Amino acid sequence: MISLKYDEKGLIPAIIQDSRNNEILMMAYMNEESLAKTIESGYTWFFSRSRQQLWMKGETSGNTQKVEQILYDCDADTLLIKVKPAGPACHTGNYSCFYGDLKGELIDAPGFDDANILQELYGVILKRLEEMPEGSYTSYLFSEGIDKILKKVGEESAEVIIAAKNREKKEVVYETADLIYHLLVMMVEQGVKLQDVYAELRSRS
Repeated sequence: MISLKYDEKGLIPAIIQDSRNNEILMMAYMNEESLAKTIESGYTWFFSRSRQQLWMKGETSGNTQKVEQILYDCDADTLLIKVKPAGPACHTGNYSCFYGDLKGELIDAPGFDDANILQELYGVILKRLEEMPEGSYTSYLFSEGIDKILKKVGEESAEVIIAAKNREKKEVVYETADLIYHLLVMMVEQGVKLQDVYAELRSRS
């Protein structure tokens, strides 16, 4: 392993980046032990300077960061860690810790709960397929098979059509969300990734 340069307190800054869109999420400090735990577990661990102890991102909130790649800079004194976040990076609930400029104004950040909601939901559905927890509606759909999933896609499509025909905006929003969810279940069952659909859309532009 490369010989990293830790500061006099045995710490090295780690910049955390969303691997899906390259947005910077946060900056925290690691020591040798937290970096080792990060590598071993596949999830980010840091060292808290205020509490003087290790902590895992998302250990209590559930907003974990699955590590995709760990890079170091040319001086070997800073890390860049690319992750797939399972929720907001900031304790305030913001997608990124960097959400304000020096004038005190909020910047136009993508936001975990909007720009990345499809990827988040796809990930949850994929996890349900892998683990099949009891009592999960998604697990139920997978256990029933493709015919049941397609039936639900058809039903929700009809609900969207009816809501739109009646010009009931609230119902259009609700039924569209249901349709998108069931479409994602169908995609996971078929092994189709969101990136496949994104690529097809881009090819049509």
